[in-house]
Amino acid sequence: MRPILARWLLLGVLGNLFVPVGDAVRSEQLCRIEVVDEEGWPVPLVELRTVHQVRFVTDNAGMIAFDLPELMDREVWFDVMGHGYGVPADGFGFRGVRLTPHAGGSLRVVVQRQLAARRLGRLTGGGRLAESLRLGVNVDDFETGILGCDSVQTASYHGRLYWFWGDTMVPHYPLGMFQTTGAITDLVPGRFDRPPLAVRYEVFRDAAGRPKAVAPMPGEGPTWVTGVANLRDQNGQERLVCTYAKIRPPLEAYRWGLAVWDDAEEQFIPLRVLWEKAGNDDPEPAVLPKGHAMVWKDESGEEWALFGDPFPSLRCPATFEAWQDPDQWVTLTTPEFLWDSEHRRKVVPHSGAMGWHPWRKRWVAVFMERFGEPSAFGELWYAEADQPTGPWGAAVKIVIHDNYTFYNPAMHLEFTPEGSPALFFEATYTQQFADHPAVTARYDYNQILYRLDLDDPRLTPAQEPAHP
Repeated sequence: MRPILARWLLLGVLGNLFVPVGDAVRSEQLCRIEVVDEEGWPVPLVELRTVHQVRFVTDNAGMIAFDLPELMDREVWFDVMGHGYGVPADGFGFRGVRLTPHAGGSLRVVVQRQLAARRLGRLTGGGRLAESLRLGVNVDDFETGILGCDSVQTASYHGRLYWFWGDTMVPHYPLGMFQTTGAITDLVPGRFDRPPLAVRYEVFRDAAGRPKAVAPMPGEGPTWVTGVANLRDQNGQERLVCTYAKIRPPLEAYRWGLAVWDDAEEQFIPLRVLWEKAGNDDPEPAVLPKGHAMVWKDESGEEWALFGDPFPSLRCPATFEAWQDPDQWVTLTTPEFLWDSEHRRKVVPHSGAMGWHPWRKRWVAVFMERFGEPSAFGELWYAEADQPTGPWGAAVKIVIHDNYTFYNPAMHLEFTPEGSPALFFEATYTQQFADHPAVTARYDYNQILYRLDLDDPRLTPAQEPAHP
């Protein structure tokens, strides 16, 4: 369930929570706490929690502005929780640190990275560097007016990168945007070899300057877009396209269609309806051009558009005309599971993305596991194959969460520098589908970016030949 849509459906049943905001605290009254990994890289999304349950969470620069007057100038125990980052347990099993905060002081906490992927920071939402700004640190951030957004789709178009998000939270009302929001950046929107992460988006806006809907398809209910791709038409012109779904309670798709981007209107316009629900027993089409799109040139030199989530389930000639013609779609078989690195457990993919990595010279995939542990929908895995249709080798876990969801991963192969083993990917961090977790302020329902270095020895099992 999409979090904002759940709020929309339950409006009038659930009350709103009001959290009072105290007087502003001057930076010299704060204690700066910086959380870094063993290599000195700042770590976002690490929580420090006091014994009386006051929670502090690092921003994209790994900073916390500590401001509790009752705990200044005395030794304080902080539990450390970091979703794949942590500290060793003491003799009683507690994982934390003792610090003595002072007004105007500076403290450092070093955490261990437990898995291969490195968390770079939050891509979306408000206050990505809020703690640093409270401390008076001169950091460059840009507020878009978007506080949270669901799963992302991206495509390069006319030399720039187009981003599209699902249901979106905005400041001025509890019900946000349900017809897709979007933005543009450079193909590589910044440097990812040094912190902090602070991507600047050119958000599509309405006449009042607020983020606007970019997929206002006819019909009641939200519009979700998927399968965003850039395909050339018969005249050689780039066409930005997508597949869309119209949604009604309870989160049911009642229409699937195709849409094309209009440069002048800065939005998708409907092209054709593929399917409309006629009755309760009317099943959705078995295959649609949805998920993440990529272009593949086969051994004969023919180019195909592949659509999958994570593994390709449909292919068609990589042209605008073939994409809109179901008679030219070819159904592909996707693996039901991959073996883990020890070939002992079946890992069932739920959602994700794949693509060709030039450094590995192989196809690589990042996907979320269905009903994983410790989080049912928060565990991400990595796999490789010689061909986009497989067979895929062993899967290696690269991201872990303590009772939180991290779904619908998307890869950014365009971010990888030439000759680099780096692989960048993001996913949606949300409380949904977890077991009543404490909600992480600012981070919840937003996109978080990770970096995976494919020369990491922990990935070796994925690079071995696939089992028959």
